[in-house]
Amino acid sequence: MENKYLIVIDMQNDFVTGSLGTKEAQYIVPGVVRKVRDFQGKVIFTQDTHGEDYLSAQEGKFLPVKHCLIGSEGWQLIDDLKKFQEETGCLVYQKPVFGSLQLAQDVQEWHQEQPITEIELVGLCTDVCVVSNALLLKAALPEVPLCVDASCCAGITPKKHEAALDTMESCQIKIQR
Repeated sequence: MENKYLIVIDMQNDFVTGSLGTKEAQYIVPGVVRKVRDFQGKVIFTQDTHGEDYLSAQEGKFLPVKHCLIGSEGWQLIDDLKKFQEETGCLVYQKPVFGSLQLAQDVQEWHQEQPITEIELVGLCTDVCVVSNALLLKAALPEVPLCVDASCCAGITPKKHEAALDTMESCQIKIQR
């Protein structure tokens, strides 16, 4: 029996149409929504999550743009995915940094209980949070096939998106182009 996971990284308003939104992020929305709705397996979401003190944190010093402040409209999943999550009750990991150690640890435990046959990642931003979570998951479960759907990801820039895809591919993560 297949035990597949789709992990949707940070498909939040601030990354699509808000303070850090891009046209590339807006472009992938229909494909991500379709993939989530059609996925035959478990779907998990992550949410970049910051407090009002964001600008005093190390990340805020490098990226001085308030975003994904917990409880704000920008922090929410985009509408179609928020609705899907509410209807299905699938898990959401709130993460204060790029990658979620808790997600990697939980997936590792689930794999021990019932072997995972594949993990797929989609979302934003390819060159920050997608690559961070992909590498954490690859380290936690090196023998589980891990793939990233490039058409359902967007980076800060198209060039950084491609660089992150190349990096993940070098780390034996399958890239669906």
